[in-house]
Amino acid sequence: MLKRLISVAMVVLVVGVVGAQTPPSASDFSLELVAEGFNRPLYVTAAPDDTERLYVLEQGGSIFIVEGGTKTLFLDIYGLLSWEVNGGGYTERGLLGLAFHPEFAENGLFYINHTDRVGNSTVAEYTVRDGVVDLESRRELLALAQPFPNHNGGHMAFGQDGYLYISFGDGGAANDPLGAGQNLDTLLGKILRIDVNASEGYAIPADNPFANGGGLGEIWSYGVRNVWRFSFDRETGDLYLGDVGQNQYEEINFQPFDSVGGENYGWNAFEASQVFSRNVSAPNAVSPVAEYIHNSENGCSITGGYVYRGEAIPALQGAYLYSDYCSGRVWYLSRDTTSEEWQNGVLIDLGFGVSSFGEDTTGELYVIDYGGGRVHKFVGN
Repeated sequence: MLKRLISVAMVVLVVGVVGAQTPPSASDFSLELVAEGFNRPLYVTAAPDDTERLYVLEQGGSIFIVEGGTKTLFLDIYGLLSWEVNGGGYTERGLLGLAFHPEFAENGLFYINHTDRVGNSTVAEYTVRDGVVDLESRRELLALAQPFPNHNGGHMAFGQDGYLYISFGDGGAANDPLGAGQNLDTLLGKILRIDVNASEGYAIPADNPFANGGGLGEIWSYGVRNVWRFSFDRETGDLYLGDVGQNQYEEINFQPFDSVGGENYGWNAFEASQVFSRNVSAPNAVSPVAEYIHNSENGCSITGGYVYRGEAIPALQGAYLYSDYCSGRVWYLSRDTTSEEWQNGVLIDLGFGVSSFGEDTTGELYVIDYGGGRVHKFVGN
């Protein structure tokens, strides 16, 4: 019988008190409009040490700088994308990820993750010189063939270790027909960890779990379906992953800061904590710390968020916020540091499709209204 390392009882959604702390509520904050007029915005972030500007990524290939209420084009890769991304039809392709090098202020390096003209994934590096992106500096680090048009993943972020983490979905279609989630010989259905400071291409960190064999060296963790946004707690270094489900369940996975990698999150033997395929083996599969079932209130596609570490909303301090694209519902997730039990509760229903959260250099949080083309900031009441 398939077993999980963490008891299923831990993933039950419970509303109550975390230790002696009063749970946050919608009365603790408001949403403030930061910028609007975007076309299918997918991500908002800030460059290290830059407290003045935000960067907003559009699925169709543009990245804008937002400063003082003004939008300025930073980069446009419209011509590198496939026709359906820019044709206005339904697609999961496009410009999907953006990450700034930890030493961006000194070296001007940043990274994007996008699908190309035939739908395959590309991770590329650019350099900013004198405040302008040098288009000739483009360096393609990694290319991954995508067998289907969906489940491209595409998120990227630097960990506190200085390495670049990248999410790729299981390749698409439905039910993981290629068995990618549990196959350690493909980068599909994985979280990668690479060193971008190599003189050519990238290097595989020597302490990656499969650096010496047993799987592809780039793999950090596996058994994911389509992680749509992951993030590191800027205070603790813990990693949170929002993995989009198949038929019934959405899930949040957690990796502590001292992990040595190699976690198997179970797909497609499991969907969240539930058995999905009894014909698939998922050795030592790790259960999610939170999950919810598809319905009209919860939604149908999870959007991973961030642990709040700002100063404007004390009631949210240490809470991980995440949402659902279909419903716009936002939850908080906290862990009792004494018992290590997880607390999860509904925070607010936003009424719009949340494509992403974002975080600035001070730890304040933002949320994107995909259909409305707006970026909002969480502010204290």
